[in-house]
Amino acid sequence: MRRRTGSVLASAAAGVLLLVTGTGAEARAAVPADKPQVLSRWTQTDAASYRAWAEARGNRQAWAAYAFDWTTDLCTASPDNPFGFPFAAACARHDFGYRNHQAAGTFPAAKSRLDDAFHADLRRVCAAYGTARRASCESTAWTYYQAVRMFGVPGGAAPADAPAARRP
Repeated sequence: MRRRTGSVLASAAAGVLLLVTGTGAEARAAVPADKPQVLSRWTQTDAASYRAWAEARGNRQAWAAYAFDWTTDLCTASPDNPFGFPFAAACARHDFGYRNHQAAGTFPAAKSRLDDAFHADLRRVCAAYGTARRASCESTAWTYYQAVRMFGVPGGAAPADAPAARRP
């Protein structure tokens, strides 16, 4: 009889624990249904898409229910501000796109667009400069763009045995 009582108590405890912690389905259901649309909207090539992402990045708490991965290693192993050109934010958005599309299972189909959006972001940085400096900036932007087109992988291009630094 004692064995059965222990088994009943263990079952009851497991049931209470399940009620308290949930099955995981509730947690998944808590993510808003429009997450794929928001992710797509924030990873387009146009300036409005960049501005919407930057605004959300500045107010991440408002988007917490979406469970986006905001971590970044900025421009991975390349300078974040090559020759003084502020490319860090463009690199952060590129990381956002790669990491979140990978998590959503849509990365292969989105990679080309994400790389194109990265290039567009870099070119918008360059547009702020005068002719000579702009040419240098655009040349650097082209180099960064070609690098991600050829070698870009979700999570950065660090070797598998040396995880890339990830910043929020």
